[in-house]
Amino acid sequence: MENPTESEIQWEDDVVIKFEQLIGKIPVFLRGIAKEKVAKKAQSIVRNDRRSMIGEKDMVDAFFIETPFGFHGPLKTDMEEIHIDYTQYGHPK
Repeated sequence: MENPTESEIQWEDDVVIKFEQLIGKIPVFLRGIAKEKVAKKAQSIVRNDRRSMIGEKDMVDAFFIETPFGFHGPLKTDMEEIHIDYTQYGHPK
């Protein structure tokens, strides 16, 4: 089976909402680049697994990969505020 193309990859509806909420918590001057980098990473994760649907785990993993380690604390706080349990995906509390 071939890897899905970028246009074939879709986001679960509730994940789009959470993604936008998390992006909204990023300082405005970093939002554009953060949105692009995290979205591309989520697509890459899904494509590498030969899937076509981005779920919450993919989005969470992409945020942790693309966010510099020094900002993981605030990222975790932001996720908790919108009720994302990142620990269920293997990320430490």
